[in-house]
Amino acid sequence: MGWSAAFAGATTPRAAFWLAWAGKRKFIGESAELEPVLAELPVKVLRCKDETLAAFEAIGVRTLGELRSLPREGVARRFGQEPLTELDRALGLLPDPRNFFALPARFGAANRASRRSHPGRGAALCRAAAGRAARRVPRRAFGGVQRFVLRLGHRDKAATEIAIGLVAPSRDAEHFTLLLRERLSNFTLSGPVREISLRAGDVVPLPGSNLGLLLEQGKPPGQWEHLVERLRARLGTEAVCGIAGRAEHRPEHAGVIADHGAKQLQLNFGERPFWLLDRPKPLAEIGAVPSLEGPLELLAGPERIESGWWDGDDVARDYFVARMQNEALVWIYREWRGAGGWYLHGVFA
Repeated sequence: MGWSAAFAGATTPRAAFWLAWAGKRKFIGESAELEPVLAELPVKVLRCKDETLAAFEAIGVRTLGELRSLPREGVARRFGQEPLTELDRALGLLPDPRNFFALPARFGAANRASRRSHPGRGAALCRAAAGRAARRVPRRAFGGVQRFVLRLGHRDKAATEIAIGLVAPSRDAEHFTLLLRERLSNFTLSGPVREISLRAGDVVPLPGSNLGLLLEQGKPPGQWEHLVERLRARLGTEAVCGIAGRAEHRPEHAGVIADHGAKQLQLNFGERPFWLLDRPKPLAEIGAVPSLEGPLELLAGPERIESGWWDGDDVARDYFVARMQNEALVWIYREWRGAGGWYLHGVFA
């Protein structure tokens, strides 16, 4: 691939990195030998901003030794304290703690199916793999998985992979098995299955659930996340979506179809109805009063919305909350530019 490696060693981790980064294949085992070796390195090993490196070049500083020979107070005043701190860490004058690299938590399990296995054996193997995954995941800092892949191996054909995505992280083996059963119920295999494996990606933190102080009586609340995941497993991921708001003042453009994991915006709008019409409905005006199965009583407003001039779908409206003769609340507006008139745009629940 065109990559090359350079190895170096020193009494501090930053000095070893600088030597390797500069291509100096040296191993410094004594602290006393470190300063003269680092003095020969170019200042670009500091990996400062381009403006700082250009300023070093302008004053004739090209190596770490030339930088270290300058008065510290003047360097700190002109270039900041960071270059001096980096030098002190490389020389061992300041601590330079390092975090050890930890591989991300993953899981994989496989089971072989015998040639004469009956159909129920496949479900049992899937359930066993899901159980092993659920038992292994909690050991890693109370984590859960949000996606796992079931791989079905065939003898003479390419393996079949079935990905299962979750709305929220989980480590529930029974729920994993239920999702696999839903997906496999309407899935046609390309051939007999000889091997079943389950692979889970990165383990993510699993938040706890809040419980009451006292034992509540009655049926526990349902878990809508599990319902969404079952529907997606049965109907497909794209068949189940959520609704999210976006920063748009025009009501007909303020809601978008989004995934259930999308972040909801906290927008400070005025009073909004639960039901919005696909297209605003023109209203009659009788005696300068809008009418919908009788005269409407304006309760709140106006809320002026003037937006959309940049995309050719500009609006200029004054919105009101109105009450019908049957006490129903509706959301209406008056066009104050163009053709004008009153329109019904939404109904409050």
